Amino acid sequence: MTATTLEPPVQRTEASAAERLRSTMCATRVSFVWFGTQKTLTRAQKDQAAESFDAQGEFLRAEKKLLDTRNPRFKAVNSVRSQIRSIWEMTSLPYPEPGIRLIRQDMVQTFEGWMEERRQQLQEAVQKLDEDYSSLRDAARVRLGALYNSADYPRTLLGLFDVSWSFPNIEVPPYLRLVNPEVYQAECERVQARFNEAVELAESAFIEELSGLVSHLTERLSGSQDGRAKIFRDTAISNLNEFFDRFRSLNIRSNDQLDSLVSQCQQIVHGVHPQSLRDSAQLRQTVNRELSSVQDLLDELLVDRPRRRIIRSPK
Repeated sequence: MTATTLEPPVQRTEASAAERLRSTMCATRVSFVWFGTQKTLTRAQKDQAAESFDAQGEFLRAEKKLLDTRNPRFKAVNSVRSQIRSIWEMTSLPYPEPGIRLIRQDMVQTFEGWMEERRQQLQEAVQKLDEDYSSLRDAARVRLGALYNSADYPRTLLGLFDVSWSFPNIEVPPYLRLVNPEVYQAECERVQARFNEAVELAESAFIEELSGLVSHLTERLSGSQDGRAKIFRDTAISNLNEFFDRFRSLNIRSNDQLDSLVSQCQQIVHGVHPQSLRDSAQLRQTVNRELSSVQDLLDELLVDRPRRRIIRSPK
């Protein structure tokens, strides 16, 4: 496959892309209630700890760990939270307001189902963790010694871990037009600017993710290690295929160059199985060469592209 030189971005597509985003997506917020397992030492405790270093306690930061989070059931609880965040992020696009992401309107019901299932899983995992709570607390009493304080520990962990989700309104309230037309117009412009920025965030997220996946695979396919072909996992291919599915589902057709590069990349790895790459040096070289051409163009897209910090929802 021959890669083409990138042309300057076509600005006319941004407004239409922002409108598509606005008309087909809705805002979501996912929030967690989570029992904290770290607690800052008191001033007296820090002063005592500082004495051994001939230091002043006010210049130290010190915390104690209330529970052993390596406990398998504690890990299971944290795993559910990770799954929830992953589902949310994998099925949504970033939005330039803290804790908000955009999902497709036709996916709301499915999203609700996913979240209800995961919330039930979380409650079940917390129930099992609570069965171990007494022993975890006893172990903490031994480990912490004089730092142990029974007041740090609630009677039960039930109700201290939870997840909730909502669909906040990010549009301008219609009544504002009657109350104050000037403020209404200013708010309309602000919301439009937010969606324009959301388009940029979505493009950047897709470009950076695809670039990372392609870069990883080409690095694994290139050269050798200790005289043998470098080892790579099947996920180097499956992660790309998952990206293509997600891109097809969430793409708002805002950047023709990105669309073209995704298509090229998909054609290159279409029908390519990990084991075939391991067995055939010629296939590795071909795929590596063609993906490297795509990587060069992705690098051009990344150069001088504004990098915006996406503020995530609280963990």
